[in-house]
Amino acid sequence: MSSPRPAELLSLDVKPGLAMESQSGIAQLWPRIYGNLVRAPGSRCAAIVMHPASNFMGHYLLQPLAQAGITMLGLNSRYLNNDSQLIMERVLQDLGAGVRHLRSLGYERVLLIGNSGGAALAAYYQAQAENFSATHTPAGDPSGLSADDLPPVDGIVLTAAHPGRSRLFSEWLDPSVIDERDAFSADPALDMFNPDNGPPYAADWLARYRAAQLARNQRLEQWARAQLAYVRSLPHGVRDMAFIIYRTAADPRHLDASIDPNDRPAGNIWGNPREINYGANNIGRYTTLTAYLSQWAASTQADGPSNLLNTSVPVLSIEHTADASVVPAMNALWLSRTPGRIRRHVLVGGTHYLAGQSEKVRETVDVIRAWADAL
Repeated sequence: MSSPRPAELLSLDVKPGLAMESQSGIAQLWPRIYGNLVRAPGSRCAAIVMHPASNFMGHYLLQPLAQAGITMLGLNSRYLNNDSQLIMERVLQDLGAGVRHLRSLGYERVLLIGNSGGAALAAYYQAQAENFSATHTPAGDPSGLSADDLPPVDGIVLTAAHPGRSRLFSEWLDPSVIDERDAFSADPALDMFNPDNGPPYAADWLARYRAAQLARNQRLEQWARAQLAYVRSLPHGVRDMAFIIYRTAADPRHLDASIDPNDRPAGNIWGNPREINYGANNIGRYTTLTAYLSQWAASTQADGPSNLLNTSVPVLSIEHTADASVVPAMNALWLSRTPGRIRRHVLVGGTHYLAGQSEKVRETVDVIRAWADAL
C-alpha cells in the first residue's frame, strides 16, 4: 500500500451566514471553511471527521487512516473554536460542502466519522440528506439550507460518541443554581459538591437531581423564547441577544464512578470537576438566544440518536471503555436506534480522545478499515 501524501490545506466556499455571525469582516463577506485533506493514493473511499466547533484539522485519525487506505478530510466549521453563535443547521451546510468536494474528486464511497461531539452532527447530517426538513432553525428563522446542500454519504462511524449537545448539556447542567444572574448561588440540597449529598449518591437523591436538571433547562428555554420575542419586538431591528449560563459541568457521574460504571477514573473530567463547573468557560457558557435554542435546548433538531433513527446507511459504533464523558448509557442509546445495521466494537481501555494510546488508535483504524471494506 502506498504511503499517504502530505496533508493539503483545503479551502471551501460556503454560503454567507447571519450578520455578525463572526467579528471578522472577511468571514462575513467571503465565508470559507478550512480542512486538512490527506489522500491515500488509489483509494476509492474517503471519510470526513468534523466537530461543530472543535479544530479537527489535526485529528489523530487523519494520517493513520490514510496510511490504511482511506483518504481523510479533517474539516472545520465556520464556528471554529467559538460556538457562542453556532447554529447547527449552518454546520450541516459546511459539512455538505466537504462531502460535495470529496464526491467531485471521484471518491465512490464517502463516510462520516462522528467522534465525540461530531457524532450527533454526522447523524443529523445524514438524516437531513435522506429526508430534508430543516427549512427553519428552532428559533423559527429560515435555515438557509436546501436539499442540494446535503449530498448523502455511504456510512457513519460513531467513536467516543456523545449523543448530542442538548442531551449532554441537560445531564451536565448544575440544578443547584438559585439565581441565574449569580454564578455562586447554590441550593445545598441539590449541590453535588456538598459532601452531605455524596459521593456516593443515593438513588432517590440522584432522581431528584436529574429532575431538577431538566427543570432548569426548561426554565432556560422558556426564558430564551420569551426574551427572543421581546428583543424582536423592539423598534430597532434587534434579532438576537447574548447571555451567560453559569455552572454547566455538574454530572454526578464525574465524581461517582459507580453510576453508569465503566473503566473511567472518578473525580476527573478535564481537571477537577468542581473547578471546571465554577470556571469561566465550559459547554454552553457563552451563548446567544438563537444559538442556545439550536444547540443546547431540548427543542434542538440535532439530537444524535433521534436523527440516526431516520437514516438508512450502515453504522459502526466504537465504544471507549475508559471514557470519562461518554458512558455506557450513551452508547446503549445509539445502539437502540440502529438495530440490524450497526456493528459494535468495544475498545477496552480507550479514553475519550485516545491521547497517548497509540495501540488503541491502531485498533480503531483496523476496525474502521475492515468495516469500510465490507460496505
